Amino acid sequence: MSRIIKIAAAQSGPVPLSQSREDVVERLIEQMRSAKSQDCDLIVFTECVLTAFFPHWWIEDEDELDSYFETQMPSPITQPLFDEAARLKIGFQLGYAELAFEDGNKKRFNSSVLVGDDGQIIGKFRKVHLPGHRDHRPDNPFQNLEKRYFEFGDLGFPTWRAFGGVVGMCICNGRRWSETYRALSLQGAELITLGFNTPGHHPEFPHLDELSGFHHLLCMQAGAYQNGAWVVAVSKAGEEEGVHQIGHTCIIAPSGKVVAESKTLEDELVVHACDLDETIPYKEYIFNYEKNRRIEHYGIIASQTSAAPPSS
Repeated sequence: MSRIIKIAAAQSGPVPLSQSREDVVERLIEQMRSAKSQDCDLIVFTECVLTAFFPHWWIEDEDELDSYFETQMPSPITQPLFDEAARLKIGFQLGYAELAFEDGNKKRFNSSVLVGDDGQIIGKFRKVHLPGHRDHRPDNPFQNLEKRYFEFGDLGFPTWRAFGGVVGMCICNGRRWSETYRALSLQGAELITLGFNTPGHHPEFPHLDELSGFHHLLCMQAGAYQNGAWVVAVSKAGEEEGVHQIGHTCIIAPSGKVVAESKTLEDELVVHACDLDETIPYKEYIFNYEKNRRIEHYGIIASQTSAAPPSS
């Protein structure tokens, strides 16, 4: 028995500051059409895909900063993407910068939405694990100011019944933390999708540069294997406004094996037919939490939650 979902990981090449959101949406629609022509059920776009990755620059003007954010999703600019998804009958994930007004307060989040093949939003995730710094570091070739520009995500790590299985999302730095995969897996996640903007250079620790690709794959392959889940990771790649961002868009099986990977640093689709039933040997045998996992012996306060899929 198989539960096949054919997925396109839609790597984005650089988005220059001169490119409008409308032009970016057209790029995404072209990728969506290409994915549908290959009979894909789901296309996954990257983190903050609609603009250049602005956390790399120090911005003091509030209006300039807000110009990178979406106040609604879909918006008039992104609605054509939702409409095309409904026309083609294909689902998608979209990463974007979210400007929210909640309880009278303005909040900024690094967010993503999961959208069904009817063009309707299934769920939303807000990035929990924010990397980087808040202070100005003008001597660096670029900065990583996510802690300055974003709030920590406040929606937790939800999962949804979608595309014939249980799906969860994370964003970029979240892929480096084992808790991300475990929180999703404890809720039955069989497929974890994520986008990332990762520079190949570490200004504070340049000796780690040569390990960027290795570390990127290491954490996700381990997360996939130890939690019996497919992982689909999608990059913003190439030289964007002077910042080189790694590619390595990839699809990883529950075995931890990379089954498909990008070959360029441009717009590129990485496609694979993922059988959700391949999670079974890991979830029900090797990493059966209820039968094989004994967290009470770790010497920490912890609680075991059900690994059953969510009801909603």
